Amino acid sequence: MKTFEEVIRGNAFFIQKVVDFDKNADKLLPLDFTSKNCELTDQILDNTNLFSAWVDEKLASVGARYGIGGYNEHRTIYSRSAHFDSEAEPRRLHLGVDIWGPVFTPVYNFYHAKVHSFANNNNFGDYGATIILAYNIDGFEFYALYGHLSLASLNGLQEGTVIAAGEKFAEFGNKEENGYWPPHLHFQIILDLEHFKGDYPGVCKFSEREKYLSNCPDPNLILEYSFY
Repeated sequence: MKTFEEVIRGNAFFIQKVVDFDKNADKLLPLDFTSKNCELTDQILDNTNLFSAWVDEKLASVGARYGIGGYNEHRTIYSRSAHFDSEAEPRRLHLGVDIWGPVFTPVYNFYHAKVHSFANNNNFGDYGATIILAYNIDGFEFYALYGHLSLASLNGLQEGTVIAAGEKFAEFGNKEENGYWPPHLHFQIILDLEHFKGDYPGVCKFSEREKYLSNCPDPNLILEYSFY
């Protein structure tokens, strides 16, 4: 059986954008949310408005349309929410790619899919409005989780609804709707969704890194056709 990477690269011609981006005019800014980023103090992280202002300033300083990054990144920023803590070991390893940008930024489907499930995961620090789409490319089945969306993105959805390739189906949510984060999209690929509906861990314990990374391949394999 082909791997996820082989399937995506073999169908590169059909892979479409996830967000609007003009390679000739727009810029991306990689954002580091590990312990190496000393600018993000607890004061900033504990206040979503200050955190949002920090992201906006970084993008504006280099004229970037979006901030991007995070796959397989061991992040300190999750200390802002008890949602990622446990007695044994906190969850800090990020399993998707984040695209940081303005609230209500349109989100598009990169390939023909069906709605698997959706939910409003409204814990502080969680995904907020979330949509999971199911894909089948040349017989290879997998899922994509789109998190931190606007609540309006869930309106009218039904499980099994077809979302065409290139169709706008969601948008970035504001802090009141996206789990109290600066506006961004969490984009994550999942091979085995297990028992989950409308949710799946986007951050794991470092001790479970290999298990989760093997089930959540690098979303940049898809995003590179839009951005790079």
